[in-house]
Amino acid sequence: MIYSHETALFMNDLTDSDPVAYSVTVPTGYNTSKLNKDGLIVHTIKKELFDLGICTKQTTFGNDIRTYSMERSICDILRDRNNQDAAVVSDALKRYARRPDKDLNMIMRYANLFRVEKILRYYLEVLL
Repeated sequence: MIYSHETALFMNDLTDSDPVAYSVTVPTGYNTSKLNKDGLIVHTIKKELFDLGICTKQTTFGNDIRTYSMERSICDILRDRNNQDAAVVSDALKRYARRPDKDLNMIMRYANLFRVEKILRYYLEVLL
């Protein structure tokens, strides 16, 4: 299980919105019933894409957790943009565009793999 979507955006400082429920991603085929009972928002993805962009971040309580990088998190919310708050998506993209540590080559590589390259390119052309 890896923290993803809105939770990863928060961990990567791409949003100020503290997630109401934590979002996690698991490989397709994983039994999600226990995670759903625990109140997590569970997303599934093909096993070959599951390990892309994993990094470790520290919570405000000092615990290390596995989450996705900011580039992967942007691609995840764009993939799921119809179920996301448009203001959160827009704010995350604006914050990413202003970051000095952004990796445009990496985000475009991920966008291609996750098939959101066209929509990401549209946003980045406006923001950069």
